[in-house]
Amino acid sequence: MASDKERNRLTARVQRYGRVGANVGGVAARIAGARLLGFDPDRDREASALASALGGLKGPIMKVAQLLATIPEALPAEYAAELGQLQSQAPPMGWPFVRRRMAAELGPDWESRFASFEREAAASASLGQVHRACAHDGRSLAAKLQYPDMQSAVEADLKQLALLFTIHRQLRPAIETSEMKEEIAARLREELDYDLEAGHMRLYRLIFEDDLLIRVPEVLPELSTQRLLTMTWLEGRRLLDYTDRPLDERNQIARAMFRAWWYPFSHYGVIHGDPHLGNYTVFEDGEGKAAGINLLDYGCMRTFAPKFIQGVIDLYRGLLTGDRALVVHAYETWGFAGLSNELIDILNIWANFIYGPMLDDRVRTIAEDRNIGMYGRREAFKVHQGLRDKGPVRVPREFVFMDRAAIGLGGVFLHLNAELNFHRLFDDTIAGVDLDDVARQQRQAFMASGVPLPEGTS
Repeated sequence: MASDKERNRLTARVQRYGRVGANVGGVAARIAGARLLGFDPDRDREASALASALGGLKGPIMKVAQLLATIPEALPAEYAAELGQLQSQAPPMGWPFVRRRMAAELGPDWESRFASFEREAAASASLGQVHRACAHDGRSLAAKLQYPDMQSAVEADLKQLALLFTIHRQLRPAIETSEMKEEIAARLREELDYDLEAGHMRLYRLIFEDDLLIRVPEVLPELSTQRLLTMTWLEGRRLLDYTDRPLDERNQIARAMFRAWWYPFSHYGVIHGDPHLGNYTVFEDGEGKAAGINLLDYGCMRTFAPKFIQGVIDLYRGLLTGDRALVVHAYETWGFAGLSNELIDILNIWANFIYGPMLDDRVRTIAEDRNIGMYGRREAFKVHQGLRDKGPVRVPREFVFMDRAAIGLGGVFLHLNAELNFHRLFDDTIAGVDLDDVARQQRQAFMASGVPLPEGTS
C-alpha cells in the first residue's frame, strides 16, 4: 500500500478543492450573506445556481448531489428538484488512457490475459467505466475500471458536502443531518473498494444460487484488483424497453425486483442501496418474453444488524394492525430518539406512504393514480410542514439508504406500471423470519463471501 500512488493524494485533493469548492462555496456564501442581512434567499434562483455549479463537475460530488435529491428533507424541495435533474454520466476515458490504467492494475502484458478486450467503453458513470471483453475459455466478460485519483476526489468532495449541509442548516431545516453526512461518506468510500464490491457480488450469488428470477455475475478474481473488477457479462435488455410489454411480462419483472430487494434484506440483512434503472437488465425466456432480471452493480450496498430488520417488520405489523406501541418500538429500534406523539404522527405519514402498497391486501399498482413525477411529493410536503413545526428530528444512519432505496424501488414499479398484490408478496417474503436464524445465516454467508459483518452485530 505504501507504493499506491492514488491513495488520497494531497495534490489531487487540492486541485479538486479548487474545482468544487469555488462553485459550491459561492452559492453557500450568497445564501449566508442574504440571511445575515435579514433577507430570505431566493431559493429557486440559488437552487438553479447550485445545480449549474455542480453540473459541470464529474465524479463523487455528482453522486452525492443526486443522492441528496432522493432523500426527503435532506435539502429544501427547490434544491432537490434541481439536483435530481443532474446526470451522472461522465465521458469515458480514451483508449491510450485505458491501456495505461489496465497495465497499472494487471501488468504490462494485461492484454494477453484476455482473448479480446473492446477499446470503446460499453458504459461510463461517475466513478468508472465498463468495457466488454472475452475470456480465453470463451466467456463474455465485463471489466469495470475505476477512474484515476478517485480516492482523492472522494475525500475532497466529502469536504464540500459539509457546505451543502451548511446551506441546509441556513434554510430552517426539518431534519438534523449529522448522521446523514456520516452515512453518505461511509457508503461513498466503500464504492471505491472493488475488493468489497466483489465480496458483495459473491454474497448475492450465494443468496440467489439457482434462483429462476434473478441472475448475478461471477467475479473473476485473477482478473480483478482493488480498482479493476472483472466479472461475467450477463446478456439482457434495459428495463425501460419493457414498459410497453403485456402486463404479465411487466409483472414478472416487478416480482423479480421485489424479491431481489426484500429477500436479501429480510433473510441476510443486506440491500442494494442504489435501485437505479441502469443497474438492472432483463433476461428473456425461449419465447422472447421477460423472464427475470440481471443484478449488475454492487458498489452501493448497505448491511444491517438483525435488530434493524426486526424493526422494519415491527413497523409493518404495527401499521397493519394499528398497534401504536409496536410502531414506536420500531422507530426506537432504528435509533430515533426523543419522539413526541406529534413527531410519531409525522413519521407515520411517511411510513404509511412507504408501506402503503404492502398494507393493502389486493392487486394494485404501486401508486394508484399518481404519476412518476408526483410519487411521494404530497407525503413529503406534509412531513416537511410537520417537522418544521415540531422538529427537527435526527435521522439515524441506517435509515438513510433504506429509505432512499425503497423510493427507488417504487420508482421502478411505477415505470413498469405493474399490478400485483404487494401485501401478499411481502407477507410471503417475511414469513417465518426469526432473528436468531437471520443472525446465523448472515454470519455464515458474509464470512463465506468475504463481506464484513455490519456494525452492531453481536
